[in-house]
Amino acid sequence: MATEDVLLTGGTTCIRSADWIIAWEPESRRHVYRRGGDVAWQDGRLLQVGGRHEGPVAAEIDGRDLLVIPGLINIHCHPTQTPIFRGFVEEFGNPRLFYSARHRFRQGFVQDHAAQAASARYGLAEMLACGTTSIVDLSHAYPGWLELLAESGLRAWAAPMFRSARWWTDTGQETRYDWAPDHGQAAFDEAAGVMDAAEAHPCGRLSALVSPAQVDTCTPDLLQAAAALSRRTGRPLHTHGAQSFAEFNGMTRRHDKTPVEFLHDLGFLGPRTIIGHAVFTDEHPWVLWARRNDLQLLSSTGTSVAHCPTVFARDGSAMHHLGAYMDAGINIAIGTDTHPQNLFEEMRTAETLARVAAGARHTSDTARVFHAATVGAARLLGREDIGRLVPGARADVVACDLNEPNMRPLRDPLRNLVHSSAGRCVRDVWIDGRPVVQGGRVLTIDWPAAAAALQREQERTVDAMSDGAAVPPLSLALHN
Repeated sequence: MATEDVLLTGGTTCIRSADWIIAWEPESRRHVYRRGGDVAWQDGRLLQVGGRHEGPVAAEIDGRDLLVIPGLINIHCHPTQTPIFRGFVEEFGNPRLFYSARHRFRQGFVQDHAAQAASARYGLAEMLACGTTSIVDLSHAYPGWLELLAESGLRAWAAPMFRSARWWTDTGQETRYDWAPDHGQAAFDEAAGVMDAAEAHPCGRLSALVSPAQVDTCTPDLLQAAAALSRRTGRPLHTHGAQSFAEFNGMTRRHDKTPVEFLHDLGFLGPRTIIGHAVFTDEHPWVLWARRNDLQLLSSTGTSVAHCPTVFARDGSAMHHLGAYMDAGINIAIGTDTHPQNLFEEMRTAETLARVAAGARHTSDTARVFHAATVGAARLLGREDIGRLVPGARADVVACDLNEPNMRPLRDPLRNLVHSSAGRCVRDVWIDGRPVVQGGRVLTIDWPAAAAALQREQERTVDAMSDGAAVPPLSLALHN
């Protein structure tokens, strides 16, 4: 019986005798390896993880040469934007410090709704193919957004961003702002309606997250209104903060407080709050600040950090250093932010850069980073039933082919998965027990067709750019 038929009949699916399983051990609160066991689920929930499933089985999958892992959680992604930027933003390094050239390009590269949808469709398919089963989609609301999230099959938190001001930078040394007359109230009201619609969506897999866009683009009143909405609805709360050298300097000049101190004094931090990036805290060696409070404030309030190292590495900066945040007791989750939308590559980059930043005294390792990309994210989202393989959890399951050449020689499959294969071995993915990837092919979105549409939309958007837009040259000279 096919897996789709099993879903209709309510039967049990079982991966029989999987070579390796990354299971959750509730007693120790950690992932552990199990060998040669079964992973079984019914009606979207796991029944068995390891050992032998003795109950009736409607669909059986041979688990030999498979590594079975929990679905990954991308805590911070922008699928409406980042795929369509491919070929433009990878090497925008700015000798005048951060964001200037890249931001000038983005100001000229204006996506309409068709381009946004094409970018998102591609990005969602890419995440599925790389073993991601849950995402926080940080986007400005666009027509058809929730329908596309539902169609993808992903478990998704819609986070419609709102703010009081548009920002830009000419030099990279400071950030400038164009403040809206209503200080963002209309954008807040619109976002609140989108959040309600997400939670009411009939697919049952959509949730909402309150997301004032950036700490420096929102008035204190708007940030406090967002925090109040989060408390009232129980939704997680997010903002981008401490994400650039220019932002840190601007906030300290404006408030005589670091971005983290500013948010703390507003009552914004807490166990359901996530700060996007938190790279430039008062611990970073590039900033000069008299106090060293930020990591302690994040830890003591239970605030989480969304760590997305690739986008910062492209600009020549890095968190300093990930292990110190973890050692301070800060909950870390992993996001891609930019392209590629591959959490395995992001985990590898996170661990490698943490070691570069910390030197010989690093305290980062693959297990800690994998924890962040699974249960660390689930903790913030208030979900004890995702990011882990344990009976009773949702059946968000990823099967990886151990015969994929980059998984050999096989001694420690998680290390191979993160540091060598980087997700190329992902074969099958289930969300709520429903197949969304089979044999490496995404079932819910035609990924090749989405790639072709994205190509067309990128070319059309470039054609519409003004002649004065900051378009980077090709990496090699083009000769006829």
